[in-house]
Amino acid sequence: MLTLTVIIFVIVYAVIVLEQPLKINKSASALIGAGLLWTIYALASGDHDQVNRQLGDSLTGIAQIVFFLIGAMTIVEVVDAHNGFEVITSRFKTTRLPTLMWQIGFVTFFLSAVLDNLTTTIVMISLIKKLLDKHDDRLFLAGIIVISANAGGAWSPIGDVTTTMLWIGGQITTLAIMKGVFLASMVNMVVPLAISSYLLRGRDVVSPVKKAVRGHRDKATPFEQNLMFAMGLGILLCVPIFKTVTHLPPFMGILFGLGILWLVGELLHSKKEDEDKEHLTLVRALRQIDMSSIVFFIGILLAVASLEHTHILRSLARWLTNTVGREDVIVTIIGLASAIVDNVPLVAASMGMYSLSQYPPDSFLWEFMAYCAGTGGSILIIGSAAGVAAMGLEKIHFFWYVKRISGLALIGYFAGIFVYILQFRLLN
Repeated sequence: MLTLTVIIFVIVYAVIVLEQPLKINKSASALIGAGLLWTIYALASGDHDQVNRQLGDSLTGIAQIVFFLIGAMTIVEVVDAHNGFEVITSRFKTTRLPTLMWQIGFVTFFLSAVLDNLTTTIVMISLIKKLLDKHDDRLFLAGIIVISANAGGAWSPIGDVTTTMLWIGGQITTLAIMKGVFLASMVNMVVPLAISSYLLRGRDVVSPVKKAVRGHRDKATPFEQNLMFAMGLGILLCVPIFKTVTHLPPFMGILFGLGILWLVGELLHSKKEDEDKEHLTLVRALRQIDMSSIVFFIGILLAVASLEHTHILRSLARWLTNTVGREDVIVTIIGLASAIVDNVPLVAASMGMYSLSQYPPDSFLWEFMAYCAGTGGSILIIGSAAGVAAMGLEKIHFFWYVKRISGLALIGYFAGIFVYILQFRLLN
């Protein structure tokens, strides 16, 4: 059963990777893979109640992520409908593509630490659509955004789901992870940016042509534009605070905020004719979000969850411990594996393998794992939630990302590892 499970997962993964040559939508492949893997597990298991319970537990976690994603994408669409992102784009005055890339990279890095890497990726990719007209330039900057968002999320307890897991589990504390991983995360972003800056030297920014007649988008007044931008960004920023104060999951905060934004929008446009306000409503924003990407996200997470419940990932962690032995090498491999398999179950398996009595909070193992699991997913486009979101929003092809971005992400990954290990040895 375990061998068949691994074979099916590898085949499904290959079909997703070869989406363009095979002309098979990755969402369909992910859903079929999830269905096959759970069917095999259910038929092979003698305890069907346990399988259903495990599926329910997995679905609960996945639903939280999906609801959060839907809420964040809808808020971004509402802000975009009101031209809210012009509040930011109007401040980017450079005509040089490398300079713009540095600005986008640093804004993404710090914003993802405050929000999270997934939400930040959605916001920043929506922003570069307003700044760049050439599709190839947008694709490249989308790859830089994925690297920067994952790097920024790794040093903050609320910036990445795996770092949050370690934070909630007691493996890391807030100030320690920020001080310990910040420099390595910064290097993880700066090195790819420096290389890209050299490769893009001399390139100019090609901005979208502004049309004299903007149709429905002129319906938003400057007050409405600024209000919806401030509310949209404010809601996203308040989600971590909501989680800290109420101890409720982040999706509840984003849905609560979405309801407030919906109400304000209804009151704001209540005196307009239906035709004038239709393009500004939250109902339209819900229709605009990319449901295909959300369905793919559901399928791939369900497929990976089956590997977790069949203990394949736990067996892999045990094998690494017995075979490799060295903590730094094991965690580095886990980070590389997170580019292929979702980092959430990998970190969950690692948390189960190593006890807090043996490895106390803020020890080398946990901090290094927060860095590696958080940034290793940048190496492949489907290795992180930020990458999956970018893949759907900008229609990034898997092999294009491998050719243009994966090498940069890999160099940044190992540069950050070198810096973290050197820093740890010097300070400890």
